[in-house]
Amino acid sequence: MSDTRQAPLPSALPASALSRPHAWRTVAAAMFVCGWGGNQFTPLLLMYRRLGGYSALSVDAFLGAYVVGLVPGLLLAGPVSDRRGRRPVLVAGTVASAAASVVLCFGGHSPWPLYGGRLLTGIAVGIAMAVGSAWVKELSAGEDGAADSGLAARRAALCQTAGFGLGAGVAGLLAQWGPWPMVTPYVVHVLLTAALPVLLLKVPETRRPAPDGPAASVRELLATLVDDLRVPAPARRRFRLVVLPMAPWVFGAAGLAYAVMPQLVGSRVENWGLAYATGLTVLTLGTGAAVQPLAKRQHAGAGAAKGRAPVAAMAVMVLGAALCAADAVLLSPWLAVAAAAVLGAGYGIAVVSGLLEIQRMAGPDDLAGLTGVYYTFAYAGFLLPTVLAALSGWLPYPLMLALVAVTAVACLALVLTGARDRASAAGRQRQAV
Repeated sequence: MSDTRQAPLPSALPASALSRPHAWRTVAAAMFVCGWGGNQFTPLLLMYRRLGGYSALSVDAFLGAYVVGLVPGLLLAGPVSDRRGRRPVLVAGTVASAAASVVLCFGGHSPWPLYGGRLLTGIAVGIAMAVGSAWVKELSAGEDGAADSGLAARRAALCQTAGFGLGAGVAGLLAQWGPWPMVTPYVVHVLLTAALPVLLLKVPETRRPAPDGPAASVRELLATLVDDLRVPAPARRRFRLVVLPMAPWVFGAAGLAYAVMPQLVGSRVENWGLAYATGLTVLTLGTGAAVQPLAKRQHAGAGAAKGRAPVAAMAVMVLGAALCAADAVLLSPWLAVAAAAVLGAGYGIAVVSGLLEIQRMAGPDDLAGLTGVYYTFAYAGFLLPTVLAALSGWLPYPLMLALVAVTAVACLALVLTGARDRASAAGRQRQAV
C-alpha cells in the first residue's frame, strides 16, 4: 500500500480534542438526525399506498432507492474522510439529510421526488454511519482511553438506533393524526437538523487532511480505494465466516419487522394501519437499543464464550424469521408484534457485535473504510422487502418467508463455524503459554 496514506494525528487526537472530552456528542447528534431522516419514511409506506395510490412494489422500491444511495455513501465517504478529514464529510452528509427531507415534501403526487429524496437520504445515512462511527470512536478514545474497548461501538450504534426509532415514531404519529401528513414529518426533521452542520464545525478534527491539492487527493483516492476497503489478511477468514453471513440480517430483520409484516396483516388492523406500522417500527428499534449492552458483554466474555455475540444474534434471527413465516399463514397482528420484538433483539445484538468485529480488524488508516464495508453488507438486507414484493406474483409469502428462515439457519451454521475457529485458536494459544 502506498506510504502516502494519512497517519493519525499525534497521540491519536489533537490537544483541542483532549480539552473537549464530550465532543463526540455533537457527532452522535449528527448520526441521530441522519438516522431520523433515514427511517422516518418507513412507517409512511401504508400512507403512500392509501393516499398516494402507489402499489406495494412501488413503495418497497422506494426502500430500494434508499439502499442504492447508501452504497456510495458508505464505501466512498470513509476513505475520503481518512484523507480529507472527518469534519467536512460529515457536515456534507448532514446537509444532504436535510435537503432530502425538503425533496420528499413534494412526493405526494409524483414518485420522482420520492425516489430522488430516498436516494439522497441513503447517501446521507451512509456518510453518517461510516464517518460518524469512526469519528465517535476516535473522540471517545480521547475521553476514555482503552478502558472500555466497546464504548465507542455502543455509542455509535445506540445513537443511530435512537434516531431510526424516534424518527419513525414521530413521523408515523404525525402522519396518522397531524396536519398535512405527507409534508409535516419532513418539516420536523429539517428543523431538527438545521443547526447540526454549524455545530459540527466546532468539533475537533481527528484526521489530518492531505497536504496536497484536491486533484492529487482525488487521484490518490482512486488509486488506493480498493486497499482502503480490503479486510486485513489475518482477519479475512473470520470476516467471511462471521461478519459476512451476519451483516445482512442487521437490516434484513428490520425490513421484515416493520416493512413486510405491517403490509401482511394490514387488513386485520383496518384504519389503524399507520399507527400499527409505527408501533412495530418503534418496538423493533427500541428492543434493539435495549439489548445492545448484552452484545458487548458477550463479546468481552472469557474463554470459549468470548466473541459469541454473533452466534446469539443469528440464533435470535432464526427465531424471528420463523415467527414471520408462521404469521404469513395466521395473519395475526399480535404474532407480528412478537416477531418484531424478537427481530429487534437480533438487530441490536448484531449491529453492535458487527461494529466490534470491524473495529478489532481495522487499523487507524482504514477504520472508516471498513466500517463502510460492514454497513454496506448490513444494509443489503434492507432490499429484502423489495425482493419479496417482486416475487410475490409467483410465490406466496408463507413459502418465501419459510425460505428466509431456512437461509437464516444456514447463516447461523456459518457463524457457528467461525466462532468455533476462534475458540480453538484461543485454546491453542493458552496451551502454548
